[in-house]
This record gives sequence, structure tokens and C-alpha cells, in this order.
Amino acid sequence: MTENDLPAEAIADPKTFTDQAALHGLLARLRRSDPLAVVQAEDHDPIRLITRHADIMAIERDAARFINAPRQAHFSNAQMEASRAAAGGVDVQKFMRNLVAMDGPDHLAYRDITQGYFTPKGLEGLRGEIERLAAEFVGRMADHVTDGRGECDFAQVALAYPLRVIMTMLGIPVEDEPLMLRLTQQTLTSQDPEFQAQGGSSMGAMMEMYMYFQAMIADRRAKPRGDLGSIIANARVGGELLPEADVFGYFLIVATAGHDTTSYAITGGLLALLENPGEMAKLRADPALMPTAVEEIIRWTTSVRHFCRTATEDCTFEGTAIKEGDLLLLSYPSANRDDAVFDDPDVFRIDRRPNRQLAFGTGPHVCLGQYLARLELSLFLRELLARVEDIELAGTPRYVEGTFVGGVKYLPVRYKMR
Repeated sequence: MTENDLPAEAIADPKTFTDQAALHGLLARLRRSDPLAVVQAEDHDPIRLITRHADIMAIERDAARFINAPRQAHFSNAQMEASRAAAGGVDVQKFMRNLVAMDGPDHLAYRDITQGYFTPKGLEGLRGEIERLAAEFVGRMADHVTDGRGECDFAQVALAYPLRVIMTMLGIPVEDEPLMLRLTQQTLTSQDPEFQAQGGSSMGAMMEMYMYFQAMIADRRAKPRGDLGSIIANARVGGELLPEADVFGYFLIVATAGHDTTSYAITGGLLALLENPGEMAKLRADPALMPTAVEEIIRWTTSVRHFCRTATEDCTFEGTAIKEGDLLLLSYPSANRDDAVFDDPDVFRIDRRPNRQLAFGTGPHVCLGQYLARLELSLFLRELLARVEDIELAGTPRYVEGTFVGGVKYLPVRYKMR
């Protein structure tokens, strides 16, 4: 499939994201010919697709004219109706609000609750534990070694590691991690038939999480501990404890966004290194390249595929008339391959400088967990390169069918450990 085979409406098709060449060909064509294209896909509300890096930055930084509420993702009407039905017809805003859905003073006040926890300084106290977990999960690859060689689906290793990190931070017991993995995958990647087969819609998964976190919130308010869960459960804004719906929304966004995106970056990053062995060799030879390698992996994988914004007023943007209430779809994979910003954007280069990747967004809604993601990725890769002597593909990778969050979901590898 080539870029010319795909209409702009293909951006709403989950299968489009399983073919990286076709996806990026389509986005490159739109950046050149129609960077603010109106997309009217079947069973979807019309939306304006924003594909250029500069335009996405401008929209994200103009938080007064382009807001996150009331819609953060672009799903089909049928999928949204199925989610409402799974929740008994209840509007999602009735039982949860999260940081991504907030704007203005509310967003700033709620973000401030955990902002210090997720800064580089705040995370420094967790470095030792994250290093230990990186060693534990890379070490699990040794369980699959026979006669000196091992084979496994690396995606499963990459899923388990950041999940354990964020669950440890929240104070969720190890025995509940399989439940959390299922629920977070269904919440963020519910378009994928493989995850649908596990049972339930994204809203159904949210409802299950709601019941789980209700008990946890009550426990942390009665018996606070030193974990992130206790900080959120006992947070106050304006002197008052947060409403239950807002506390749940906070738990939900930390539990979901806190591991899936990082796991896709780890898996996709290894795939990029395997497909570019010269870059793998450079990183092995010079570990000081790790910071730039991490930025390039984040750019290359771009686990969050889009967010939506809603116009608050009639305005003109880059010469195009925007009406109040219009939906805008910010395409982060497109921004991160924009040749107006990146030299040779379709080349994976671990020493790329500068690297103005937009995978974490910008402006007031820049990703709260960006420094944690960088730390997890760098510590895991360092451990992997130290423990695994050589590694190669042992089959064909597969990508998540999903328009919102995703990446490589299956990565068979063959390796030799030291």
C-alpha cells in the first residue's frame, strides 16, 4: 500500500496504524498538500486533521481558543455509543474527570498535586527502585534461554516493566497487576480485535477500574501511606478533598498513561535498533549517546497518536476559517516526521540533534510523566545492552490496531545473554 492509496479519512481507521510506511506516506502527503484537511470518515464526526509540527505547537499553546474538553480522542460514533451502553448510559464525565479533560484553572490546580512528584528531582528517589526493576525484567529473558540461546515475545517484557513501575508508585499490590494490565489495555487500545477478545469495551474497563479504585481511595484516606495513591486520594484543592469522580479520574490517567505509552516506546525502540544495526552498534560503543537515543526512540515510536482540541470561538488559523465548536485532531506521528523540522525525518538516528520531538505535547498540557518515561526507557535499555550479548528478530512484528494509543504489540526476538 502506498500513500496515494489512502484517503485522508484513513486516519480514522485503526488498521491504518498497522502499516507504518503507508501511514507516514499519507501524513507526508497531507503536510504538503492539505495540512489542515477536513476529515469526514464514515460514522465519525467531521474533524480537521492538523499534520504540521508548527501548527500543532501553536494550537497546543493557545489553550484559550483550543481546549481539551469535552473530547480528547476521535472514535467512531458506534464505539462511543457502545462505551456509553457499557456504562449503563452514564456520561463519562459523571463518574470521572481527568487531567487531560480539564482546562484553565482546574487543570493547573489538579496538575500541581503531583507535579513535583514527576520532576527529575522528584523522581531521583525512585531511581534505585526503577534500576532494580529494569534488572528484574531484563533478567526474565533468561528464563527463555535453552542451550545458550533464548526466544521470547519482547513486547510482553516491555509491557510488564513499566506496569510494575507505575503500580509500585501508586501502591497497587503485585497480585493485582494482571487485572490492571487487562483494564488499561482495554481502556486505551479497545479498537484492537485482540484486546477486544479479552472482553469488554473501554468504558466497561473504566467501570471495572472505578470499582477497584473506590476501595483503594477509601483505604488511603483512612490509612495514608507514602505512595502516590495516598497523595492523590488525600489531595485538596481550595481546602477541600477532591470529589470522588476527580480522584478516580486522577488514578485512571496515572494507571493507564503511566505504562502503556512507555511500553510501546521500549518495544518500538528495540525494533528500530534491530532494523538499524549500525545505530545499535553506536549505542553499545558509546553509552553517553543514551539521552539522544531515548529522544529519537520517543520521536520514532510516538505512542500517543492523537489528541483532540475544540475551538472556543470563530477564528482564523493559518488562513483557514475555524468555527466555534469545530474539532481538531492533532497528529503527533505526523509532527514527528515533519521535514520542516527534522532533517531526514524517516531515518532513525540515535545522535540526532536537535530533536524537537512532540510525542509529549507542549504547552499547559505537556505530558506530566515525560521525565518518568525517559528515565524508565534509559535504565531499561542500559540494562538490556549490558545483559544481552546479541539479539535479532525471530519473526514478523505486529502493530496495535488503534487510532489513539499504540505501537508494536508483538515482537519475537532471538538472543544470547551474557
